Amino acid sequence: MSERNTALRSLHDIGLAAWFGGSLMGAIGLNGAARKTGGDELSTARIASAGWAAWTPVNAAAIGAHLVGGAGLLGANSARVAYQQGVGASTVAKLALTGAALAATAYTRVLGKKVELASSPDPRDAEMAAEHPVNLDQAQRQLALLQWAVPALTAGVLVLNALHGEQQRPEQQRLGMVRRAASPLVTAGGTGLAAVQRARERGMPGRHCEA
Repeated sequence: MSERNTALRSLHDIGLAAWFGGSLMGAIGLNGAARKTGGDELSTARIASAGWAAWTPVNAAAIGAHLVGGAGLLGANSARVAYQQGVGASTVAKLALTGAALAATAYTRVLGKKVELASSPDPRDAEMAAEHPVNLDQAQRQLALLQWAVPALTAGVLVLNALHGEQQRPEQQRLGMVRRAASPLVTAGGTGLAAVQRARERGMPGRHCEA
């Protein structure tokens, strides 16, 4: 494809880089610094919560940029997704990982807010925490796991993003189009169960398609 999508690709890549890098730095650097400098459990929770709360607006902007760029690129490459062998499957996998990362990020913030309220010295926060009591130890354990899950999931998105870049090589596009064109479903005149049935009636092999 000769058309360029520099702005969309920049939004997609910079947003994903900030999402992955910020979550990884927080899990290693911020949480580690909070454990070293906090004198007790409450102090550690307060330091970590303050750092994560400061990062949240930037993280939300990065995620938004990534999603806007990703949606734009998906629209711009819809023909390749539909017709190039293998691109559809990798796109579905990328969407699934992105959804899982979004869910993990959102729940991480919910737990983080609970820990923030439970450890805050502010009387108003203490009143809110009393109305919605939380087991601080349990919440922190769950939070620690989720804070590692987010960089792991976004790393998977980065890997699939690299795969998409490789699939855009001219030779990969030609090979993918040829494989799709030679597939029994397309040769039979369509896709889906009806096309499979027509392929079988014509005595054509029915299992040479790649996902």
